[in-house]
Amino acid sequence: MKVSHQLHPSPEQAMRFFSADDDGPICMVNLLKFRDKAAYADGSDPELSGREAYARYAAGVQACIAVVGGKLRFGGTVTDLLLGEVEELWDMVAIAEYPSRKAMFAMVQSPEYQAIAKHRDAGLAGQLNICTRAAGE
Repeated sequence: MKVSHQLHPSPEQAMRFFSADDDGPICMVNLLKFRDKAAYADGSDPELSGREAYARYAAGVQACIAVVGGKLRFGGTVTDLLLGEVEELWDMVAIAEYPSRKAMFAMVQSPEYQAIAKHRDAGLAGQLNICTRAAGE
């Protein structure tokens, strides 16, 4: 498995994703890979691990998700692999539900989210965001 080191969508990716016509409920599956050490842009907190920096983000993002009508469905550490082969396991999986892509967009644009995003960036070495919809929707 190649870990994606892209932490933010390109402007084209974001425009395509958030302007899609399907505006029903979605769940975002997040595959997370942490840095060994946090890497804050201002050089602060160099003693923190990437996991610890991300935990700061996780502590605040649940409230941001709730404000737009969503909820954190699952968050857990990856422990093992039963089937398939990968070079390296992801560290964590998180699943967040949003009432719509528009709600998710409103969240990531909010001042509250913007204030905590630095912890996400400092903690993550890579991430995959996979959009899902319940079967039949």
